[in-house]
Amino acid sequence: MQFKNPEIFYLFFLLIIPILVHLFQLQKFVKVAFTNVAFLQQIVQQNRRSSRIKKWLILTCRLLLFSSILFAFSQPYFSNKEFSKKQHNFIYLDNSLSTGATGEKGKLLQVAAQEIINSASASNTYTLQTNTNFYKNLSKEELKEVLLDIKNTSKSIDFKSIYLKISEPIPHKTKTLINNIYISDFQNKKHLEFTNVTPPFSIIQLKPSIKNNISIDSVFVSDKKNNTTTVKAVIKNQGDAKYNIPIALHNKTKLISKQSFSIQKDSNQIIEFKLQNQSEFNGKISITFSDTFIFDNSFFFTLKKPKKINVLIIGNNAEYLKKIYPKEEFNYSFSSLQNTSYNSISNQNLIVLSELKSIPKILSNRLYEFAKNGGNLVLIPSSKIDTNSYNNFLTKLNIGVVKNQLKNNLKITEINFNHPLLKNVFVKKVTNFQYPTVNSYLSFDTSLGYQILTFENNLPFIQEFSISNGKLFLVASNLDKENSNFTNSPLIVPIFYNFAQSSFNSSTIFYRTNTKNTIDVEVKMNKDDVLSIANTKNKFIPLQRQYQKKTSLITDNQLKKNGFYYILKNKDTLETIAFNYPKSESNLNFMDVAAIRNTNKNINISDSISSFFNQLNKKNEVHWLWKWFLSLAIVSLLLEILILKFYKT
Repeated sequence: MQFKNPEIFYLFFLLIIPILVHLFQLQKFVKVAFTNVAFLQQIVQQNRRSSRIKKWLILTCRLLLFSSILFAFSQPYFSNKEFSKKQHNFIYLDNSLSTGATGEKGKLLQVAAQEIINSASASNTYTLQTNTNFYKNLSKEELKEVLLDIKNTSKSIDFKSIYLKISEPIPHKTKTLINNIYISDFQNKKHLEFTNVTPPFSIIQLKPSIKNNISIDSVFVSDKKNNTTTVKAVIKNQGDAKYNIPIALHNKTKLISKQSFSIQKDSNQIIEFKLQNQSEFNGKISITFSDTFIFDNSFFFTLKKPKKINVLIIGNNAEYLKKIYPKEEFNYSFSSLQNTSYNSISNQNLIVLSELKSIPKILSNRLYEFAKNGGNLVLIPSSKIDTNSYNNFLTKLNIGVVKNQLKNNLKITEINFNHPLLKNVFVKKVTNFQYPTVNSYLSFDTSLGYQILTFENNLPFIQEFSISNGKLFLVASNLDKENSNFTNSPLIVPIFYNFAQSSFNSSTIFYRTNTKNTIDVEVKMNKDDVLSIANTKNKFIPLQRQYQKKTSLITDNQLKKNGFYYILKNKDTLETIAFNYPKSESNLNFMDVAAIRNTNKNINISDSISSFFNQLNKKNEVHWLWKWFLSLAIVSLLLEILILKFYKT
């Protein structure tokens, strides 16, 4: 038993009053002598005993009356929590795309929201975290309004972010009983890490009723000829084999091609479409099939004439550079050091300093301005360099200096597979690679570089430096065949090709929502101009950086829906881009939450939202007892009245 007002018990000392009154009311009997006392003596004994019993009964009733009143005012109750503690429920409700699947009662997200509304107690307060918003200290009515308006989103949130929100201070935390509730389908939640310091959690897993799904995983161009382009769609099937699935290709709203296909159990399949070459094609591939997820049955992409990247070679016009930068994709130009037009430098995207013996100061200044405006540089040293000239150039770029010129036969053994230049080059990490070698190289006194290729002695062969808005790719040795066989290595093509590609991030055929994307737009901008991205319903201004010849747009979490978007300058459409949902949202890979309970005792797992809240409300329900004590006081009063009226002494 617990008491809301235990301080009332200090008044129990007042019970001494009826006791004192009782003592003062005790009467002393006076003996009177009679001639025949045999009969009278028996009556005196009976009256004295009856009167004393009556007074003790009255005293007991009065003590019980006053005690019951005091207990009633102290408001006693039975509960598993202290009445002074308020109940606060922190709820994480996963509203990712995967929770739009259908469960036994309907759409998982909508059913979960409705069950929370129906089961939540009006006496508690709530904090709601979704993948997109954070709502703090809500009443039940406020929580209901938010939940009725909740929508699925492509945005995801990791457990660390949720944990940080839980750790935020709550007013009167010491007087608050906090429950942390994690409601999710636990799709791809392998990153969940619960430790001994993780606060207690109650987990409720949302489960789809269908365990089959077919999705369009990705789209790519495999062959592009003068008149036709081959577009291939990768179809992913999870679950049983499926037959005669309709698939269609549209250019905006116009139907271009339609066919059907069958796919085996748990497999991938490629579907081809042949297109007539056009200046611009806004494609949508769609599948007509009802399964676990519907959002992944459509895929958007754009095809357009690619912009050629301007590449300038200053110095040695090596043959391998001509082959890496073909005229179909690049505006390739060469200039000797003496004939370099400095005015043309600002028009380039990539400048390769190919085996220059020295770098004049005026060229150094122009290249520095070029890098500041977002251009990329590649420095391939000569076998005989002017060290002072090179050091002046590197110092101006705030990179470092040439430390030594060394002659030593070394292998290039380390490949940084995580570098953006090599991220999608290899299907898997290569271990039995035939390493290229060099006979002489430069060592640099710097630690600012991001290593791409490394010698066997851990010195960098190629490293990347950030220079304001641009980049410098620094090669440690010259690449002529007498000094190195690197030009015969399969590494040279993807690395040098991506040197140029990274200088201008022209739009790809599609992007993913909820992913950081950088899109370069070649446009002339005035000082106060801004670019915006819009579709038919929404419009926003992304983070952007203006350079001399381009503007870089950076998108992150602003795009929530898949479809076509338009890059706008004022009201003019500069480019059309396509966005699709993350393909991880289509996976039928759900976490086994029972395994969490085996490793962490702070985790409680419930089968449903309604049963969890019912148990929680029942556990914390307060059973008031003051009415019973008030009834006891009334009974005591009535009993005293009855004793006074009917008990004869």
